[in-house]
Amino acid sequence: MKKVVVTGGSGLLGSAVIQEFLDHDYEVINADIKYPKETLCKTVITDLTNLGEVYGVLSGADAVVHLAAIPVAYSHPNEVTFENNVMSTYNILEAAANLGIKKAVISSSESSYGICFSKQNLAPQYVPIDEEHPQLPEESYGLSKIVNEKTADMIHARTGMQVVSMRLGNVISPEMYKNFPDFIHNPELRKTILWSYIDTRDAASAYRLAIETDGLGSVALNIGADETSMDIESKKLIAECFPEVKDFRGELSGFAPLLNSEKAKQLLNWKPIHKWRNYVKQL
Repeated sequence: MKKVVVTGGSGLLGSAVIQEFLDHDYEVINADIKYPKETLCKTVITDLTNLGEVYGVLSGADAVVHLAAIPVAYSHPNEVTFENNVMSTYNILEAAANLGIKKAVISSSESSYGICFSKQNLAPQYVPIDEEHPQLPEESYGLSKIVNEKTADMIHARTGMQVVSMRLGNVISPEMYKNFPDFIHNPELRKTILWSYIDTRDAASAYRLAIETDGLGSVALNIGADETSMDIESKKLIAECFPEVKDFRGELSGFAPLLNSEKAKQLLNWKPIHKWRNYVKQL
């Protein structure tokens, strides 16, 4: 049985990721600063900004999945968000590499493209956004994700450890589908995330597959659903909210996603299966 440490396992995405690994016969340890609402595995209370504690919790692990972070911009002073997110990720990757752990997955974000928290109404340069789109954040949360991806590149270059950086769309747990009727007809409410979403269960399967797939090196992957979170067709969403965007890289038929996850599908042999329409009575 392989042992995986999941950091931030007490958070929104954590329980789904832990359950995914348990369902595939992994031994799982949750490293977090708080206990989860539901106990699925052993939790070790760990300050990830303390390198010694990180070495301790990762000892004996075969892989690490790093979810823990301050998860949004502006919830804390900018320097607090940056320091927490950058140093915890650095410590995880540094300790894992030096302990001989061969595979890690870290959590990046669509926020790194800069549109999510822009105060200047930044528009995408083209749609759907793929991993080659410029990353232009105006705040320390998005910047921390870019630094973390560069840290992953550095650790891989130095040690050969495989590190996959997941640029997650808006993470939605199953109980959150009840909120969808409040926004599926209002483009303005979710335009800064390009109406993206990813079900926690689909994200969890991507994390597991990133651990189980070989030869990925250090790579960043968009992780989003196969549709937008809206009941308005994608071309109409762009025309209404981002009329200046004229570069369409794909047909964008129907409710096609504006966060392109094709690279993850190809490299991980992954496919998101949960769609909001299966859980929401359309109004």
